[in-house]
Amino acid sequence: MILADNFNVKVTFDVGKNSSGSDYTAFLKIASLNWKASEKLNLSFGMIGTQNFKFMEKSWGKRYIYKSFQDENKWASSADAGASMSYKISDALLIDAQVLNGEGYKGSQSSNGLMRGGFGLIYSAESLSVRIARDMMPRSSYAEDQDSQAINTIALSYNASKLSLGGEYNIRENTANFVDYTSSAFSVYGSLDLGNGVSLFGRFDQSSSENALDEQWNIDNEGELTIFGIEKQMTEGVKISANIRSYKDATLESVEDSEATNTLFLNLEYKF
Repeated sequence: MILADNFNVKVTFDVGKNSSGSDYTAFLKIASLNWKASEKLNLSFGMIGTQNFKFMEKSWGKRYIYKSFQDENKWASSADAGASMSYKISDALLIDAQVLNGEGYKGSQSSNGLMRGGFGLIYSAESLSVRIARDMMPRSSYAEDQDSQAINTIALSYNASKLSLGGEYNIRENTANFVDYTSSAFSVYGSLDLGNGVSLFGRFDQSSSENALDEQWNIDNEGELTIFGIEKQMTEGVKISANIRSYKDATLESVEDSEATNTLFLNLEYKF
């Protein structure tokens, strides 16, 4: 909704599970005031869409099939209360920064009043774009085993006439503010346009963890995910996809690899 020159409002609702167990509760996801302060500077205030994985989500391009890694594994929230800015340094360079509530759009600010913040840099040249970013969450306790959490990300996206490729590497230091509890993950994906609205796509994710004692402290939530399938653009705003997802749980180095679980999915996306 346009309010005036250079000002507009965006409102988005989401449906999901609440703390009482309902799977169909409506949440106010985005209610932001956006100001185009100049040709180079854009500012947003309120309940805003975060910058944490927008780049990767756009590069992957198939959120209706499976979310990007950070989103799916809840390393950050796609929306939160706060403020963000983006500034175009040149045609090739864009910087962004944000200060957030830190609780996501389904929660309220915790009593300690700590915030979450981050910044990123995007370099674009012809068909290739690269993003480097850092997200920080302060600690709420000053105990010896507590420290600020940081997520460092490097991601790239390549788009040719019929081929698109993308990838990201994420490393989370002091996970949940516990010292030396590190999580890392990489995700690669690609799509090949076959013509007539049909494309083949694939994706591979792998995650791992390590603490100061070289233990895989988060092994129950780690593993390898493979997705491959075919997608058809039926008409404007409507896509359908048949795809197979294969997931294999992580195991200790001394233990035999687990068996992969394979599942066939049929996904439909419609936008209006």
